[in-house]
Amino acid sequence: MNTELQRYIEERSINEKKLKVERYKRLNRFANEGQILFVGSSLMEQFPIDEMQRGLGLSLEIYNRGISGFTTSELLDNVDVCILSLKPKYIFINIGTNDLNGAEYDKDALLGNYGMILDVIKEKLPEAKVILLGYYPVNPTFGEKLPYMKEVLKNRSNERIKMANADVAQMAELRGLEWIDVNEGLFDAEGNLNETYAIDGMHMFADGYKVVLDNLLPYLKELG
Repeated sequence: MNTELQRYIEERSINEKKLKVERYKRLNRFANEGQILFVGSSLMEQFPIDEMQRGLGLSLEIYNRGISGFTTSELLDNVDVCILSLKPKYIFINIGTNDLNGAEYDKDALLGNYGMILDVIKEKLPEAKVILLGYYPVNPTFGEKLPYMKEVLKNRSNERIKMANADVAQMAELRGLEWIDVNEGLFDAEGNLNETYAIDGMHMFADGYKVVLDNLLPYLKELG
């Protein structure tokens, strides 16, 4: 890819993230405290929970503060806007898949940043209950259908996702937190993300999120 084009794409991505943070910062002024928060990267941002929660009969509201492209370090840098200022009672986190995009899986960096996010929450919101969500599977066949996804899906493989899920689940256990595997029903016969739900092999349509929501419902109904 042309160096100038690559620089433009990177700068645009950074500016889009900054704009979303600013939007959330202003939107948070109108949010109710003590509610349920979903937070993370694009896999959380694209969760249409605002519409889906309307028929659940929950007594608490669910706010979504996911930001596409966010890594664990970026969520850590923006933890005040994305988490703390909302003062949620329950926090569901799905962050770290963008940390898996490199040539190697840097376990220490992912868990280190993730751990610092959890430390800040524990210090600033000691009464909040934190739940860590498992990472969704991907469908590598989209790497051939959509050339721009080839490199991403090569690195963010289901094998790497399984490793990261095991590491985050262990971290949750060591910290006395709950980790939830929300993937039941998302797989095809080969263990990949079902093509029916897949937009680009990584992100999902609403019916895929309905599967995730059904897996979360027992937990959500206990909360509100």
